Amino acid sequence: MTIHTNLLSRRGVVAGGTALVGVGASAPALADAKRQALVNDSLRTAQKILEGKETPDARKNMAQARAVMIMPAFAQAAFIIGGAGGRAVMLARSGRSDWSYPAFYSLGSGSIGLQVGGRVQEIVLIILTDKGMNALMNDKLKFGAEAGLTFAREGAGVAGATTSAVGADIVSFSTASGLFAGGALEGSFVEPDNDWNALYYGQGASPRAILLDRRYSNPGANALRQYLGSV
Repeated sequence: MTIHTNLLSRRGVVAGGTALVGVGASAPALADAKRQALVNDSLRTAQKILEGKETPDARKNMAQARAVMIMPAFAQAAFIIGGAGGRAVMLARSGRSDWSYPAFYSLGSGSIGLQVGGRVQEIVLIILTDKGMNALMNDKLKFGAEAGLTFAREGAGVAGATTSAVGADIVSFSTASGLFAGGALEGSFVEPDNDWNALYYGQGASPRAILLDRRYSNPGANALRQYLGSV
């Protein structure tokens, strides 16, 4: 798995690449390599987790999915003072195999505690309720009890509120490499990256406009959409 050098970069910082901004919603923006690489990596992560022997329930939960968030490389590194970060895409479903184009998100956290080591995880969040999907479309969501959502853990390496998907808003699945003494997503925040959305689709491309209104498209994401539609 490739870890991009911009993994822990500040949201909205773009180096290199070109994109068309300001085109209409009916004309997709020209994606640069950075954003397209995240979409491509998200496809590989989805295939790995939804077809993985270590996460057999992932595919089963997809039958009830309202949306899915895919994090190809959620990195944690710490020695007493912890930090985490990465990028993700989210797709919403309307119909059995009809998935939206992906909206871009950034993740990060900072913590102080008895932590040591480092870990990189591939994570898939399967969002089972409208409540969970709407929470992830807000400006900023912090994972944890204060989020008002019920999380279920159905894979190695992700800390959740329960170990059963029954009644859960979001079910998390992951793979992990390396060592890390501490939580995974607990205390981390996720927020829409509207700079990346605009660069991939055009001005005004918010998560709601992409995921629910279906006003934006980019053929670079067709393989990911088609794969999810086949699961």
